[in-house]
Amino acid sequence: MEVAVYQLHNFNISFFSSLLGGDVVSVKLDNSASGASVVALDNKIEQAMDLVKNHLMYAVREEVEILKEQIRELVEKNSQLERENTLLKTLASPEQLEKFQSRLSPEEPAPETSQSPEAPDGSAV
Repeated sequence: MEVAVYQLHNFNISFFSSLLGGDVVSVKLDNSASGASVVALDNKIEQAMDLVKNHLMYAVREEVEILKEQIRELVEKNSQLERENTLLKTLASPEQLEKFQSRLSPEEPAPETSQSPEAPDGSAV
């Protein structure tokens, strides 16, 4: 049982040490290891885990703040574009709106009659 505990503790220390960028800590336990050294080892493992957790939480909070700012910017841009779209719709003539709608949905036939194209002065081309 103590060998399994030693292997688990050694793995945890090596793992957390590599995460934190430090050198791998070598811990030697023999069959006569005192309970105090095991407790100290457990405390060090717990401290390393807390440190990793704190670093991860900080990184996540930072990323959340960046994403919140991007969302605010996108909402603002969307509102601006919606206002611009509304303004353009009010300024556009019915013919322009109809032409625009026909370009948006080409699969639907436009409700126009087939006539020959006209020149700018109104005569047939």
